[in-house]
Amino acid sequence: MKLPKIPDDEQVRLSQLRALAILDTPSEERFDCVTRMAKRLFGVPIALVSLVDENRQWFKSCFGLDVSETERSISFCGHAILNKSALVINDATLDERFFDNPLVIGEPYIRFYAGQPLRTLIGQGLGTLCIIDQTPRDFSDEDITMLANLAGMVEREIMAVQLTISDELTKISNRRGFLTLTRYCLEVCKRGSFPASLVFFDLDKFKEINDAHGHAEGDRALKIFADEMMGSFRTSDIFARLGGDEFVVLLTNTSTEGIQQLIVRFKTSLRSRCTSDCLPYFIEFSFGFVDYEPLKHESIEDMLIEADKAMYENKKSKHNA
Repeated sequence: MKLPKIPDDEQVRLSQLRALAILDTPSEERFDCVTRMAKRLFGVPIALVSLVDENRQWFKSCFGLDVSETERSISFCGHAILNKSALVINDATLDERFFDNPLVIGEPYIRFYAGQPLRTLIGQGLGTLCIIDQTPRDFSDEDITMLANLAGMVEREIMAVQLTISDELTKISNRRGFLTLTRYCLEVCKRGSFPASLVFFDLDKFKEINDAHGHAEGDRALKIFADEMMGSFRTSDIFARLGGDEFVVLLTNTSTEGIQQLIVRFKTSLRSRCTSDCLPYFIEFSFGFVDYEPLKHESIEDMLIEADKAMYENKKSKHNA
């Protein structure tokens, strides 16, 4: 048996999952109707909406099993969330990853498995819509498409929750989402003595972009800024637009030198994007950052205040220069 690998963005993935506040909640018809539909359409005895937590997979909707969760280490869904498309196992007894898995050699005696990943707005794999049979079977391209369509129904319900913590324009976290995600992240860092740093960004001369080119162009600049943040920083970092032209990123397990290198990479990438898109301006920014000190910073809000002050000092020094 092969254990499922841990995704590179695991810390952010778990933060996103827990921010939804959906784990260990009662069953809901909006999810149950999809699993019932999947069970009936594919003629399988088991259909699940599975969410992959840190050490377990928990079933938000479950038809055909008498348990509400299993260990992540033996889960099929732990493997499936690593895929971009559906993971299909026609006969688990013939697959080196699963042939001796406890769920294959014992109850529920899984032979066939198909799991379509359920993703957040920015792509983290939260879990799957999966179907299971106790006999091997084929699964056509048409079947895969149908499973993906059903999974889309589940994703839309999850995204309805996530939109309350996401910025509508840029699709990264909003202030509410950032505060929710980072509280969990800082608790992990405190418990494990991991370093964390917060970088606060403010666009320079953003009002001039709006005044000279219109608010639609200003929105475009904000979206480009968010896109390049996601491309320049690491998948384990937590990004957000706090509002207006203010953005933040929380980084873990990196040094001051590493942060400076990431900011230089971001600045270079942003300038390159402005050039390639033939923008009539360059998107510039000021920034300030602060390292997390558990005895000094009681909350992420304390870090935001300190990093905001550092950003304004940076902006003022540039203006004076």
